[in-house]
Amino acid sequence: MRDVLTDWDRMTGAGAAVGRAVVTRVWGSAPRGEGACLLADREGTIAGSVSGGCIESAAAEAIVAAMESGAPVSVSYGVSNEQAWAVGLTCGGTIEVLVEPTVRPELVEAARGPGGVVFATVIAGEAQPGWSWLVRDDGTIDGPLEPVGRLAASSRPPSQRLDDLTEQVHELARQVLTSDRSRTHTVEDSRGTIDVFFELVPRQPRLVVFGGVHIAMPLVTMARQLGYHTIVADARQGFLTKERFPTADQLVLGWPGDAFEEIGLDSATYVVVLSHDKKLDDPALEIALRSPARYVGALGSRKTQSARRERLAAAGVTPQQLARLHGPVGLDLGGREPAETALAIMAEITAVRYGKWTDTFSGEA
Repeated sequence: MRDVLTDWDRMTGAGAAVGRAVVTRVWGSAPRGEGACLLADREGTIAGSVSGGCIESAAAEAIVAAMESGAPVSVSYGVSNEQAWAVGLTCGGTIEVLVEPTVRPELVEAARGPGGVVFATVIAGEAQPGWSWLVRDDGTIDGPLEPVGRLAASSRPPSQRLDDLTEQVHELARQVLTSDRSRTHTVEDSRGTIDVFFELVPRQPRLVVFGGVHIAMPLVTMARQLGYHTIVADARQGFLTKERFPTADQLVLGWPGDAFEEIGLDSATYVVVLSHDKKLDDPALEIALRSPARYVGALGSRKTQSARRERLAAAGVTPQQLARLHGPVGLDLGGREPAETALAIMAEITAVRYGKWTDTFSGEA
């Protein structure tokens, strides 16, 4: 929803009633993934995309029909190979979309905020489509919430069954928050199954680089292009200048303890330690490995990493915490130039972010 928020404001600001279609399931090599959405009004104005151009017109018509009926509905579309080629894609697939007569106000509010929210919405099965739960990454949950649209007021009240399924929904939403991807799950109990779409409004990921060395310069540039909020920290003023890091969102001067306290490390933070000076690296890694940071990596050879791990263990870092350390940092792509090393680091961070990191992938199996 975030990528069409400006369009939502423009269209509704002009007085239009706006509905949307959001991709809830994908089979095959469909053009766009779960969570991609399209907005449309009754005049034929559209924004966003659910298929890269193949079935936008049909989805917009479905939105108008949902406005007329006042109720959400799930619709499946096949994207043929011929249609896919017509919009510059290599192959087609099948997508399922949830078509809503309007957009839930809580979702719009979440899209404006920092994220860390999942909207779990019934899309099929033995319950009326449109009932939802709002799950936050702080563990709180609201719902079941009634469907949006004109018929919301007359919709059947939530059954005891929906209330009973709230715990399952909560756990699955937490998994979605961890995987950083929207998806549909089937929730079941002794009475049957309900398909629930878990739509993620993620927190913006942050890349925190401690050590403003040469490798950090292309690393920050790449991370910005991939949508990360970038922070460079160092205790050495000469390494931390706007001339060296013109695209960084934030520069923090300080020793690791002070710098990380100012920054705040959370589960949307990816930490890379590059100073290559144990007086800085070791305390930075102690703090990062004990924090909720999603990823912690450190520059250095295998010999350097072995000695570093011994020092960290002696300082009280537990084996479980040490197991989180990616070192040598980055995938082994073969390159050794600063930009190539930066690419390897961002490739590894991307694999971790989207749940694709395995021991086999890392070469440690």
